[in-house]
Amino acid sequence: MLDKDSPVPLHVQLRDLLRAQILSGRLAPHTQLPSERELCLQYGVSRITVRQALGELSHEGLIYTTVGKGTYVGVPKVQEELRPLSSFTEDVRRRGMTASSRVLEAMIVPADDHLAELLRMPRGAEVVRLRRLRLANGMPLAIQLTWLPHHLCPGLLAYDLASRSLFDILRREYHLRLVRAETGIEAALASPDESELLQLPTPAAVLISEQTTYLDTDAVIEFARSVFRGDSYRLHARM
Repeated sequence: MLDKDSPVPLHVQLRDLLRAQILSGRLAPHTQLPSERELCLQYGVSRITVRQALGELSHEGLIYTTVGKGTYVGVPKVQEELRPLSSFTEDVRRRGMTASSRVLEAMIVPADDHLAELLRMPRGAEVVRLRRLRLANGMPLAIQLTWLPHHLCPGLLAYDLASRSLFDILRREYHLRLVRAETGIEAALASPDESELLQLPTPAAVLISEQTTYLDTDAVIEFARSVFRGDSYRLHARM
C-alpha cells in the first residue's frame, strides 16, 4: 500500500509500485490494468494522482492505452547502454529482471576465410560456434551468434552456457582479461527464423549488433552478432 506520511509524492509511489509489478512479471505483457476509478479505490488516492502515475509509465513505454478498451501492460524495454564489456546477463540483472538463455547451437567448427580474418587466426583452426536465445523474465529479447578461437578457451563447451555469462566464464575459468571492444549497430527486418525465435509478427524490425572483443594481448577473443527485438530493446550510447 501507499504511505501517505512519506515525503515521496503519492503518484511517484504508485508509479514505482506498478512499475515493479510490471518488471517482475507479476503483471504480464498485454494484461489489462484496473480502470482509473478502480485504482483510486484500491489505493485510496485521487484520480489526478492515478493519471500522473499512469502518464509517467506510458512515457516509459511500460503501458499503453487502447481507445475505448482500456490501459494495458506493454512489453518492457531493456535499455542497453553501450557498455561492450558488460554481458547481456549483467545488463538484464542490473535492471531488476531475470536473465536466462537457451542454447540453440554449440559446436566446434573450422575457421573459413571470413572467420579466420575476423578472429585473426589461421584458416581451418578450431572455432567455438555458440548460438543462444537470450531472455529476460522469460521473454525472448535477442539471438546471439558468437565465435571464439578454441585455443584461447579449450573445453568451453563443457561449461553451462545456458545459465552462466560467457564473459564471466572467460574471466573466471580462463583468467582472460577482456579490455576493449568495437561495436557496430544497424536496423533491419527480421528473417522468418528470427521472427519465430523472438516471437515477432512478420514483418518486424530488429536491431543488429556486431561486436569484436579483444584481450590485453590485443588478440581477438570473440566476434558476436546479436539480433535484438526492435519493440523491446533500446540501445543508448553514453558519451
